[in-house]
Amino acid sequence: MDEISPDQLATLVVTAGRGDEDAWRELVDRFAPRVFGLIRAQCRDEDLAEEITQSTFCTIAAKLRDYEEVGRFESWLMRIAMNRLRDEMRRRARQARPSDEATLVALAGEGGRAEDVGTDDLPAGPLREAIEQLPEADREVLYLRHVSGLSFKQLAEALDAPVGTLLARHHRALKKVKAILEGSEGEEFT
Repeated sequence: MDEISPDQLATLVVTAGRGDEDAWRELVDRFAPRVFGLIRAQCRDEDLAEEITQSTFCTIAAKLRDYEEVGRFESWLMRIAMNRLRDEMRRRARQARPSDEATLVALAGEGGRAEDVGTDDLPAGPLREAIEQLPEADREVLYLRHVSGLSFKQLAEALDAPVGTLLARHHRALKKVKAILEGSEGEEFT
């Protein structure tokens, strides 16, 4: 889909907020793949990513009429998506889980590993493994910046943090990933 100017986005958001179905469809078409990609990269579960993407757009639909576009729509959208994911992860953490390793391996299938249960079939390479070793805040900045394509200004708005802090966190996260990929035995990252 072609790039959209901030003015065009503002018009699209206002029009969709007034109930125009074509404008709403265009918003969903433009932003749902990015939201889905961000959430899938975070949770590695395609079904959950789809569910959270839908939930995010339900929230947007309910609140869009009262939303005032001041150049922060993408940040607002991504913040809602990340909050939905955090809420779901907290909810799942509270639920009882089988603690028997053999049960988990059986659920994963023959030859599967317990940690593969519930993940999608995205390739797990050294980069993904390195990123997964980072603290959640570092992973979040990397995913929002590189998977969702948010600018640092949009990151600051989405995470309610100063741009300088996020620039530093992003830089440190990249250095940590590089060190992990190079096999550094240095500091513990989690």
